[in-house]
Amino acid sequence: MWHDAVLVAGKDLRIEWRSRVGLNQVVPFALVVLLLFGLALGPDAGRLRAAAAGLFWVTVLLACLLSVQRSVAVETADAGRDGLRLSGLDAGGIFVGKSAALALQLLVLEVVLAVVAALLYATPLSGIGLLAATCVLATAGLAAVGTFYGAVAAGTRVRETLLPLLFFPVVAPVVLAATKAWSAALSHQGGGGLGWLGLLAIFSVAYVAIGTVAFGALLEDG
Repeated sequence: MWHDAVLVAGKDLRIEWRSRVGLNQVVPFALVVLLLFGLALGPDAGRLRAAAAGLFWVTVLLACLLSVQRSVAVETADAGRDGLRLSGLDAGGIFVGKSAALALQLLVLEVVLAVVAALLYATPLSGIGLLAATCVLATAGLAAVGTFYGAVAAGTRVRETLLPLLFFPVVAPVVLAATKAWSAALSHQGGGGLGWLGLLAIFSVAYVAIGTVAFGALLEDG
């Protein structure tokens, strides 16, 4: 499974690197959203700092949805899903590989957004360890859910509208826990964020495990 996961992840990352969709579309979109959030809240520095964690993770959530829709479009073009089914690759490996490729792209985006958010919202990035751990766990959960429901929506004619309806409710606990953990870290209350980090780990591990087990049947049904 792990060998197949590396192959699939490498394939997805090569597609994104050659197309430059993430660099030319997803990153500018996320930066514009982050800027608009700041403009909507106004110049009050205290309000911006208080909302920084939530605005950051909502921006990541929207960027993740955009990336998942891009991944679905690639797989549905030229019978790409049929190719995966006929490739003989392990279904769990396909899921892990696609999730890992998406997670890696999101992590790079999060680094850029964190720096920009710190500058825009005048928020020093304190508690780097907690911030990094939260990013890794939350990104794993978002990528797993996005990959799973992207495959669900890919077989329908209304995937552009169905995917957000499936995706947002399921990842709500991940976004909530990540926001709370980041808020604790940014307010120099790292100990208060550990409980949220543990909850985040539970959800993320559960989503990855469920997706790995169930993706095979989902791929065949699609």
